Amino acid sequence: MTRPSLSEQYASAQEYEEAQPQTAINKLKDIVLGDHPNDAESIKTKEQALQSLANLYAKQGDAKALRTLLTELRSLFALIPKAKTAKIVRTVVDTIAKVPNSTAVQLEVCKEQVQWAQTEKRTFLRQRIEVRLATLYLETKDYTSSISLIGKLLTEVKRLDDKLLLVDIHLLESRVHTALRNAPRAKAALTAARTAANSIYIPPAIQAEIDTQSGTLHAEEKDYKTAYSYFFEAFEQFNALDDRKAVLSLKYMLLCKIMLSSAEEVPGMISSKAGLKYAGIEVDAMRTVAKAYQDRSLQGFQEALKVHAEQLVDDPVVHTHLSALYDTLLEQNLIRLIEPFSCVQISHLAQLIKLPLETVLNKLAQMILDKKFAGTLDQGAGCLDVFEEPAADEIYPAALKTFSNMGHVVDTLFNRSQKIMA
Repeated sequence: MTRPSLSEQYASAQEYEEAQPQTAINKLKDIVLGDHPNDAESIKTKEQALQSLANLYAKQGDAKALRTLLTELRSLFALIPKAKTAKIVRTVVDTIAKVPNSTAVQLEVCKEQVQWAQTEKRTFLRQRIEVRLATLYLETKDYTSSISLIGKLLTEVKRLDDKLLLVDIHLLESRVHTALRNAPRAKAALTAARTAANSIYIPPAIQAEIDTQSGTLHAEEKDYKTAYSYFFEAFEQFNALDDRKAVLSLKYMLLCKIMLSSAEEVPGMISSKAGLKYAGIEVDAMRTVAKAYQDRSLQGFQEALKVHAEQLVDDPVVHTHLSALYDTLLEQNLIRLIEPFSCVQISHLAQLIKLPLETVLNKLAQMILDKKFAGTLDQGAGCLDVFEEPAADEIYPAALKTFSNMGHVVDTLFNRSQKIMA
C-alpha cells in the first residue's frame, strides 16, 4: 500500500483540527518533523502544516510548545534556503505573540534565536529578531536594553544600507524616546525614519506606523489638530488593511477631539460606518470619558478611569493626556464652586466636589501660585480667603506710553538738528 502524499496527509490532519486538536497536532508534527522529501512542493506543504500547527498551539495558549517547536525545526532549517528559514522563524515568533501573557516566553525565544542565528551566521534573520527583541524590551519597560540594542543595530544596518529595516529601527527608537519623555530625540529618530522611507517603497502598514508616531509626538506638543490628522491617516491605512491597530488609531482620534474640547463630536464618530466596525471596549472607554468631560463630572471621569483602567491608564499615550484633562476639569470645578464665596471652608469645598481634603488643599495652593485666581489659604482656620481680582490700572500704562512717545520725538528732533549743524 502506497503511503499518502504530504498534501493528502495535511488534508487529513485538517479534518481533526476542530473535533480532535491533539490528533491534528500529532499528524501535523509528523508532516513537519518527519522524514519526508524536501522538494519545492513538499516544502510548501510543510510550511502550511507548520502554520496550522503553530495556530493550534496558539489557540491552546501553549507558548512553551511553540518555543520547543522552533528548536526542533533546526534540523529542517539546515536543508532549506535561508530566506525560507527566516520567514518560518518570524512566523512562529509572531504566533507566540498571539498567546496572552507570553511576553516572558517571547523574550526567551528571541534571545535563543539570536544566539542560534549568530552561530549559523544568518545576519539577515538575526537583525530582524533583534528588532523584535528591542520592541519586547520597550513593552517590558527595559528602556536601557532597548536603546543599547537599537544603537548596535543602527551601526550594522547603516553599513549594509538596508533602508526598510532602517525605517523600522528608527521608528522603534522614536517610540522608546517618547516613552522616556525625550521629545527632541524622539523627533530626530522619526525624521530619520521618514528620510529613509522617502528613498524606497514602504508597505502601507509601516507608513501607518509612521503616521501614528507623528500623531503621538504632535499630541505631546499639545498640537491636537495636527495629531488628529495624522491619526486619521493611520486609521484609513490600517482600516484598508483590516488591521486591528485601526482601533488604536480611532481611539487616539477620539482622544484628540476630547482634548480639543469637541467631546460632542465623539458619539457621531463612534456611530459612523468606520466607527461601528471597530466598536468594542476601547471605543466604549473613550465614549465614557467624552460623556464625563461634557458633563464636567469629576466623578464620571474617575469612574471611567477605574472601570476602563486597562484601556485608559495602562495606555501611556492616553494616560498622559487624560491626566492633564483631569487637572483642567478639577480646576474648572473648583473655580465654579469658589465663585460665590469670599471666604469658604476647605472641608466644605472637598465635600461639594467629593474629593479628599488633602487633594483639594494641594490643588488650591497650586492654582493660587499659578495665578488662576486671587486668594490665600488660612490653614489655621481651615479656610480659603478669596479676593476680588484687582481692576487693571490704566493710568500708569498710559503715562509710560506717553513718556515713550516723547522720548521718540526728542530723539527724532536731536537727529534732525545734528544733520542741520553738519
